[in-house]
Amino acid sequence: MPETLAPPAPATATTPLTIRMHADDNVAIVANDGGLAAGTALPGGPVLRERVPQGHKVALVDLPRGGAVLRYGVPIGHALDDIAAGSWVHERLLRMPEARGLDNLPMATARPENLPPLEGYTFEGYRNPDGSVGTRNILAITQTVQCVAGVTEFAVQRIKAELLPRFPHVDDVVALEHGYGCGVAIDAPDAVIPIRTLRHISLNPNFGGEVMVVSLGCEKLQPERLLPPGSIPLVDERNVADVGASAETKLDVVCLQDDAHVGFMSMVDSILRQAEEHLKRLNARRRVTVPASELVVGVQCGGSDAFSGVTANPAVGFCTDLLVRAGASVMFSETTEVRDGIAQLTARATTPEVAEAMVREMAWYDAYLKRGAVDRSANTTPGNKKGGLSNIVEKAMGSIVKSGSAPISNVLSPGEKLRARGLTYAATPASDFICGTLQLAAGMNLHVFTTGRGTPYGLAPVPVIKVATRSDLARRWHDLMDINAGTIADGTASIEDVGWQLFRFMLDVASGHKKTWAERWKLHNALVLFNPAPVT
Repeated sequence: MPETLAPPAPATATTPLTIRMHADDNVAIVANDGGLAAGTALPGGPVLRERVPQGHKVALVDLPRGGAVLRYGVPIGHALDDIAAGSWVHERLLRMPEARGLDNLPMATARPENLPPLEGYTFEGYRNPDGSVGTRNILAITQTVQCVAGVTEFAVQRIKAELLPRFPHVDDVVALEHGYGCGVAIDAPDAVIPIRTLRHISLNPNFGGEVMVVSLGCEKLQPERLLPPGSIPLVDERNVADVGASAETKLDVVCLQDDAHVGFMSMVDSILRQAEEHLKRLNARRRVTVPASELVVGVQCGGSDAFSGVTANPAVGFCTDLLVRAGASVMFSETTEVRDGIAQLTARATTPEVAEAMVREMAWYDAYLKRGAVDRSANTTPGNKKGGLSNIVEKAMGSIVKSGSAPISNVLSPGEKLRARGLTYAATPASDFICGTLQLAAGMNLHVFTTGRGTPYGLAPVPVIKVATRSDLARRWHDLMDINAGTIADGTASIEDVGWQLFRFMLDVASGHKKTWAERWKLHNALVLFNPAPVT
């Protein structure tokens, strides 16, 4: 549990409650709903010199000009002028520290506690031809280019209305819409990122190995380039020309520019005919009991506030450790939001090679930002600051705890597919939509998303479990938030309590026994491919 300056009790207007994360911290955050007024005496601390909003920092001691402001036991900034004890400490009073260099880092030096395996936990999932397991049974329609999005969406609405009711064991039909495919420098070195991202999303475990493509015909990203021979796992013998050692699944493509299509409805009818064949095979599938080790979980945060690193993210981190102990795969990401904790990450690597891979990804992203004439400070949003986060250093310290304490055993570049179980650093931008898209490509079958300010973010291909950092948000957004981690700050639950609650809820959601609020409302964001290559 975070160290508190008062006994853990529900925060009320008459009970001032502040929270600090480390014994060395010289600031703490205000936990009370609505903040605390000037003149409030903090138990064991100073009297507030001014009103301090909820989630914002108060100086526990006098801070001299140039002195380090410590939260999480690390300098999150340096005072631009003297700051008296009891003052509100916000971003306008601080100079952000320089980024930690990427040399002379601790490489695979940490010796984490050897936690026992977590055995006996299972869920009901869908076994796929390639050995992966889905948590949902969805027909996905891949698109090679944005030009076909309108036609595909029209067809999907007809599929849902006319075909899907006949196939009750299929959960949904989704169009994998994106903004890529033409008008781009498709042979540029970095074009590999959006291409492999879309390829690997098409093969996500929740799609059952059924690959269907809608193409325009004249686009740069031709279907055979997106999904070359051998990239699709064998589904069944009806889809292969030569069953044997060299058997390959035939790529199912509806090309809108084909001469056979006369009129718009001809195109739509063609999509429906092909979709029906895939729906028949998906509908024959049934859930089977599988170990919890088949979970592939992506963890992410968005609309973060100062409570993210106190409640929701530590609870997710505890759950991450449970998942790793159960043999599952967990990915944490968001390069700019962990960059300032690089020394913590490289120390936790299982081998020097894994640590070096993390450094390479950070260096690549540093160079990417430099080309755009920005640095990591561009990450922090107005909402983050309104929620009490002064800068990216403070945000990073709270973000990194989603990864728990397990050793980091694998590193993925953007768009790559997951290759190993355990804890993986999947390098992605911090953008919610791009990060989620890249984690889908890596093979995630369940998503956990923490938020303090609140966001209705969701993804159509996988269930998204939303974790609120504050009880006030969970109360106001009661039909959007799945888990309330604000009970940790209220003093009514521990990090371990909420971590176990999340773990058990994951198994129920993965089994289809429960739906997330985003699923119930069918809320989802469009896929956003990361394309650092030029647009022509």
